[in-house]
Amino acid sequence: MNDDRKNEALAAWRKLLNEPEIRMDAEEQYDELLKAADEMERFGLISGVEWRKLVQEANTAFAKATEGVGGGT
Repeated sequence: MNDDRKNEALAAWRKLLNEPEIRMDAEEQYDELLKAADEMERFGLISGVEWRKLVQEANTAFAKATEGVGGGT
């Protein structure tokens, strides 16, 4: 049962990573990804190592989305 919940939660997280909601800017998407990763860890669906990997993916996506923004490029 726990594996089903984990798989569903990870699928939702990946969907948000790849297809942010309409009118959601990069910062809002990043915040929601971190909140979702935190909740998965808090509920014991993922380990600390898995949590760190999700946070790293969110960081990378945020950096790519904001690359050059405000940098004069």
